[in-house]
Amino acid sequence: MVPNMFRTGFAVRAAHTLLTWVITVTLFLHNTDLRRCEERGELLPPALFFLLVVVSVILYFTVSLMDPGFVPGDSEKGSEASDEESEAMIPRPLAPQLRRCGFCRLQQPMRAKHCRTCRRCVRRFDHHCPWLENCVGERNHRWFVVYLLVQLLALLWALRTALSGLSPGPTWQQWLWVNGFLLAALAVVGVFSVVVGLLLGCHLYLVSINSTTWEFMSRHRILYLKDCREEDNPFDRGSVCNLWDFFCSCRTVMWEQVYQRSTADPV
Repeated sequence: MVPNMFRTGFAVRAAHTLLTWVITVTLFLHNTDLRRCEERGELLPPALFFLLVVVSVILYFTVSLMDPGFVPGDSEKGSEASDEESEAMIPRPLAPQLRRCGFCRLQQPMRAKHCRTCRRCVRRFDHHCPWLENCVGERNHRWFVVYLLVQLLALLWALRTALSGLSPGPTWQQWLWVNGFLLAALAVVGVFSVVVGLLLGCHLYLVSINSTTWEFMSRHRILYLKDCREEDNPFDRGSVCNLWDFFCSCRTVMWEQVYQRSTADPV
């Protein structure tokens, strides 16, 4: 895991960490609500905010460095793939023919896609995130959504804190001079709040219908979806079941079997 951080994406991860702590320190050094709580001896709000920032950084590195669900190569399959999974990948009459990846020549499980950046096939591929410098797939998608939620809470709290620290000034020039660092932090936090909020909303919607970003954007080009009606999704089991399976189920899903059951017995 650690060598991987230095081999690829080190600059992005370092920039994220540095930016996070620079903004956090800026909020504590200025006359914000957090600073005033410290001065009054009310340590709970500053401690909770600091803890939230630490958790968001830990989740960032967890999602960024973990295996997103890479499809094992032929040399790995003998020890890692179960008989059940291998059997599930055998084409059946009701399932589309499984394709071989044109880049790494592996047989792709259903919902897998090759990532040209990572140069690996990823199970239940969602997208490659340049800010994480990693794919979001079957193994780390739930943690990506949890990270977005924690990050949004931290950003909104930081936004409110930065606003509380703005000081009045007799002229615009003096006001900008006094509040320069806070205004810069406010601008960065504001932009990231909008982006993270939109991402979280989109992913929660996709999770609720059991779809991925790739499937949603490229439905017309995907073999197992292009012949379905626009409103049909063979993997959708209803919002509650989809959310439960996504956040609470740790098993590897054989999507070929789900697809066969759905197409054999359409509701």
